[in-house]
Amino acid sequence: MELNLERIKKAQENIKGVVRKTPMFYTSTFSKKCGCNVYLKCENKQKTGAFKLRGAYNKLVNLTEEEKKKGVIASSAGNHAQGVAYAATSFNVKSTIVMPLTAPQAKVAATKGYGAEVIQAGQVYDECHDKAVEVQKETGATFLEPFNDVDVMAGQGTISLEILEDLPEVDVIVVPIGGGGLISGMATAAKAIKPSIRIVGVEPEIVPSTKAALEKGKVTTVPGAKSLADGISVSTVGDECFKYIQKYVDEVVTISEDEIAHAMFQIAERNKLVVEGSGAAPLAALLANKVKGIEGKNVVALVSGGNVDIATTAKIIERELVLEKRRIRFEVELQDKAGTLGALISEIGKMGGNVVTVRQNSNWNEKGLESADVSFEITVQSAEHGEGILKSLKDHGYAVKLHQ
Repeated sequence: MELNLERIKKAQENIKGVVRKTPMFYTSTFSKKCGCNVYLKCENKQKTGAFKLRGAYNKLVNLTEEEKKKGVIASSAGNHAQGVAYAATSFNVKSTIVMPLTAPQAKVAATKGYGAEVIQAGQVYDECHDKAVEVQKETGATFLEPFNDVDVMAGQGTISLEILEDLPEVDVIVVPIGGGGLISGMATAAKAIKPSIRIVGVEPEIVPSTKAALEKGKVTTVPGAKSLADGISVSTVGDECFKYIQKYVDEVVTISEDEIAHAMFQIAERNKLVVEGSGAAPLAALLANKVKGIEGKNVVALVSGGNVDIATTAKIIERELVLEKRRIRFEVELQDKAGTLGALISEIGKMGGNVVTVRQNSNWNEKGLESADVSFEITVQSAEHGEGILKSLKDHGYAVKLHQ
């Protein structure tokens, strides 16, 4: 079975009315930062919160009635799970999903909410895939591959049809890579319509399975690792996908965990989008200047999904604020008497600092006088603003000790 433009256009017909045509918009903020015209294609606005519904639904359409009666099973770090669960339920087909023990709980809960039975096994995708194969043999259900399947790839390829319809002048599309199904479908469609288009894949540097395969000229397994971009943390690229990657993908770049976190923060703050690590990967590559030769070009960064634990998002926001020195921690020694703490907090407020936490520990200083070490955590507008507040406190006679 060959993946081609005709099959991808057929997939577009199959999913019409169920899968949303997601928005794509120009972002002046990131265009200025990256030196090109950056557009975000927002699959985080898709039903189930990610692109995976496209491939899953197209696969279900192509199953026989007998296959549907036996149910379907899939293995997934989360987004394919939700796509399969939603698609199967819409066909009244039983679905079983095997997810890693490390899968974000938001994705596990959502998968159950869409009607699937969830089994958790293994630490990484490849281990839960093995468990799913084992269960499939016992039940006779149809295994729905998350990426290494032509019907799935065709469904994902419909994203390129939408991009080229909305922005025919696009020069570069930057796509996250895990198992390879998304970029295979998108690259096949895009190159068939516009051969001059450049397709760039992005994967975590700690799990560079596609980059390693391209360098060796064959599918290669790399050690698994837990990444912020859990949806693309796949040790082995699909062999079917790899054929199309070799043929149509121009380049694959890798990004660090810090770069992923920074992009997640930036897109949340600048564009008000909650995005998972995998979805932030293309923007991370652009912000880190990993994609060369794009000056003045029209570049689409695919935001592949937005299914991320709120707790993870909160940690990333706090981390980035600290790194940018917009959240600072310091300690001040005060006389432990009424009014001193209130006066200090008032002084910080007058200068525009927002007190987040205060912790006071009474003690005795070397003179034997009772005092209090007071730890503050405050948010400020910028690093310069924070430095100004600390300087002013020192000028007012406060002994300030900055925590790094």
